[in-house]
Amino acid sequence: MMRLILLIGVLTAAALGLSLLSDIDGSISLTMLGYRFETTLTIGVAFVLAVTVVLASLWSLIRFIFRIPELISLGLSSRRKHKGHLALSRGMIALGAGDATLARKNAEEAHRLLGKEPLTLLLSAQSAQFDGNRVKAERAFEDMLSDPETRLLGLRGLFIEAQRAGDLVHSIRYADDALAFSSKATWATEALINYFVAENEFDKALLALDRGRVGFEKAKAKRIRAVILTARALANESHDPEGALNNVQEAVKLSNNLVMVHIVLGRLYARRGDFRKASRDLESAWRQSPHPEIAEAYLSVRSGDAARERLQRARKLQSLHAEHFESRMIMARAAMDAREFDLAREIVKPLIDNNPTMRVCLLMAELEELDQSQKGLTREWLQRATHAPRDEAWIGDGLVLDHWAPLSPISKKLDHVHWAKIPEAVSSDRLTTILNTALRGIEHASSRNETRGTLSARSFLDVKEGLEPIEETTPKAKRPSRGPVIFPLSHSPDDPGLHADSVSDEKSKP
Repeated sequence: MMRLILLIGVLTAAALGLSLLSDIDGSISLTMLGYRFETTLTIGVAFVLAVTVVLASLWSLIRFIFRIPELISLGLSSRRKHKGHLALSRGMIALGAGDATLARKNAEEAHRLLGKEPLTLLLSAQSAQFDGNRVKAERAFEDMLSDPETRLLGLRGLFIEAQRAGDLVHSIRYADDALAFSSKATWATEALINYFVAENEFDKALLALDRGRVGFEKAKAKRIRAVILTARALANESHDPEGALNNVQEAVKLSNNLVMVHIVLGRLYARRGDFRKASRDLESAWRQSPHPEIAEAYLSVRSGDAARERLQRARKLQSLHAEHFESRMIMARAAMDAREFDLAREIVKPLIDNNPTMRVCLLMAELEELDQSQKGLTREWLQRATHAPRDEAWIGDGLVLDHWAPLSPISKKLDHVHWAKIPEAVSSDRLTTILNTALRGIEHASSRNETRGTLSARSFLDVKEGLEPIEETTPKAKRPSRGPVIFPLSHSPDDPGLHADSVSDEKSKP
């Protein structure tokens, strides 16, 4: 609409101009080569305009004639680029479809038609990776290093190839070059941090974080620094307690919800004899998130406490979260250590009535072993533990761990170990073996000594401790280098209850 209005305006202005020109009296006289030309002003202006149009048309025609070779070259180049881009598209689609042969052919055609363009090099590298041709892939990534626009991509590709080949030295070198080229390369920063933490070079890990801090959000950068400081404190806790204390104090300020920070801080305060500070910090952490390791550290603040004193400390801790699962578990454990079996039963009773977990079943089995008021229940609780719901544990990339670690044992990534409930699909052959061994131990103990038909309390502790390190289920020589160690079960039997029929001896054997 605006164009139409503008066109009408221009035509109107031209008509008015011509009308004004025709009303002006005057003439134009031209003498050239002895000839005299004379005409009116209007005709002279029209003649000049016509000559101008003719000359412009002739100039355009001459330019077109001289540009014919260039236009032909541009047309061929455009056609070549069009075919090259089609080859790129087909190659990317072939990669997505898993057709390695077609992807390789299109990569070669795109390279022939387009040369070393960024997308061509990327397609060549990815098709070579798909084929498993490491040499060709590295060559394509190295070609990217000469162009500033593709240098970071090339370094990342070389980093990945070095990791796949197990060349840790070169992979770290590529990550360092990438971080030097761009401080926003978060993958390079994380790779350097993971490597230095694994090598216990925490100062270099903190330096790498400072170099690449701009690539992270502020909260995440603080969390990463807190985890590194906690790892350094754990490593230096025994031989440099003062330095470790400074580290965890800074880590608490950076990330107050990191469980291991409070546990180490409580231990270090207790080691200095500052029991009040240790208790206060652990109580604060317990209010925020009850955790069994926090409770254990709290009860162990004074190593010389008797069982009754530990029970009093457990009461105080329970009062902060009276109905929480962990509160009842730590209170029941302290009551058992103090030989208050009736109190332990009373505290743990709500946990028994509500689908008891494996830890609850093992606790009850140990309680029955220590109390011996109802013989025979120990075996039943152990049987229930074999198929009871799993408790929360430290999990890193699907692997159940004994303790918190700064790096996941599978992916070797920082802060990938979390306290979470173990999925029901995750089980272990070792779990069945340990519990069945415990059941057979009861029978052998009964046959050897009729006055003692159950396992000792020390045996229960061994069994309970043996259930935790599930990551050792697969022998080290046969464990795959990557991927979580998971043992799926098709179905888990329902909890038969405390008074269910005992499993036969033949079925209990592994």
